[in-house]
Amino acid sequence: MPHVECKDQDPQDLPALGESKERQQGDESCEDEAGRGSARSQVSSPSIATSSANRQLMMLEGKSGSYFSSLDSSIDILKKRAQELIENINESRQKDHALMTNFRDSLKIKVSDLTEKLEERMYQIYNHHNKIIQDKLQEFTQKMAKISHLETELKQVCHTVETVYKDLCIQPEATTSEEQAHKDGEF
Repeated sequence: MPHVECKDQDPQDLPALGESKERQQGDESCEDEAGRGSARSQVSSPSIATSSANRQLMMLEGKSGSYFSSLDSSIDILKKRAQELIENINESRQKDHALMTNFRDSLKIKVSDLTEKLEERMYQIYNHHNKIIQDKLQEFTQKMAKISHLETELKQVCHTVETVYKDLCIQPEATTSEEQAHKDGEF
């Protein structure tokens, strides 16, 4: 009968949870054959070989059982840790969102206050400029009235000068003809 070798398996080589039963059964049959082969070489009785194989199988199951329970607890710990990390990330995001919301609201309030102050200041400047413009317009109106009055006086003076000039121009001609007649009468 050919000798079948089954190497001692590391816990890492053991099938993971959910692996097919065929592989597990194949590994067990491999162990059974190895156990029988060594048992046949040592003892010729089939009942002793079976008990030896059962003992080896029990030892392997004990090791794999503790390995799987350790693996299960490690997986559970990793799942809990991953869940905690996800919850921490979500809490951090919620805090960031709340912070940004508060910042946006605070910024809106500050911008609104600043806009109101700027608008108020702008109206104060408008009022100041309106007063200056109104004063200048009043001054301009007064000067235009004075100019209009002076223009009227200047027209009167010009008319008077024109009348005087006309009178002066007409009188010398009359005087010269009277003088001429007077002179003619003397001679």
